[in-house]
This record gives sequence, C-alpha cells and structure tokens, in this order.
Amino acid sequence: MTSPVQITGQTGIASGLDRAASKENLKKAGQQFEAVFTGMMLKSMRAAKLADPLFDSQALDTFRDMSDQKVVQQMAEHTPLGIGKAMTDFLARSQPDLNQTGVPRVE
Repeated sequence: MTSPVQITGQTGIASGLDRAASKENLKKAGQQFEAVFTGMMLKSMRAAKLADPLFDSQALDTFRDMSDQKVVQQMAEHTPLGIGKAMTDFLARSQPDLNQTGVPRVE
C-alpha cells in the first residue's frame, strides 16, 4: 500500500522526494528517464534532415511524433540503452534502505 500524496509548499505541489522511497518507484523513474532521454535523441536525429522528404505535411509530422513516442516507450521497457539504470543505481546509493532490499549497486 502506498502512502498518500502530501501537498506542501507555497505552490501546493509535493516535493516528490517520497516517490523514490520504494524500489518499484525508483525503477519506474529510471524507465521514464530512459524514455525521455531516448525521445530527445530520436527527435534530434529527425531534426537533422539530410534531404527534403518527398511527401511532407503537418499530419505526417504529428503521426511520426506519436509513433516515435510509442517506440521510445517500448525501447525503455524492453531494450533500454542503460542510462535509466545508471540513474536508478546512482539514486539507490543515496538511500541505504533500498540497497538492503536488493537494488544492485554499481561499483
């Protein structure tokens, strides 16, 4: 069972530090970071056009962006680059209670 979200501060937004308190949440954060990083990389590659496309429209761009987002999510879950795991391992080092529950440490 998860703890309720606490709203704190002047903005009314939780600080988010409690989200890293469990092994599952830390793994999800690593996957999300991997997806964002891979998405930015794919978007940069698409921006470096080497030739003008034969058919170009706003609809094609929108469809390609949606397709890329789905591919990026699948890559982060099934064939990650490793940047998300590196971030997860780094964050796990600062939380000794997670290290005892089986999150491997990278030395």
